[in-house]
Amino acid sequence: MIGDKIQKIRKSRGMTLSECAERANISKSYLSNIERNLNQNPSIQIIEKVALVLGVEVSSLISTNSTHEEPTESEWLDFVKELKESGVKTHHLQGFRTVIEFAKWQNEKGKTNI
Repeated sequence: MIGDKIQKIRKSRGMTLSECAERANISKSYLSNIERNLNQNPSIQIIEKVALVLGVEVSSLISTNSTHEEPTESEWLDFVKELKESGVKTHHLQGFRTVIEFAKWQNEKGKTNI
């Protein structure tokens, strides 16, 4: 849904709800309602304002493409930053190799079942 996409992109940009709403010149409560999918049909003018603030194309917010989108480079970097901030040290990474190998195996298995 459009609200989920807006929230995901906004957070990946490190932008607060208040900041995004202010920059888009819409009320914080209105943007919150969109993000929580309470308002599932915002006007195209509102979508354009939000897209401009988020630095994305309107089409990326309204497209009905698969919900299994690949993470952006920024999202991967945010993930790594979160790992570091949670106290994971370089020497701990070896413990995650099993999980990574399992994910690779699952991914390859999925490709062969198509």
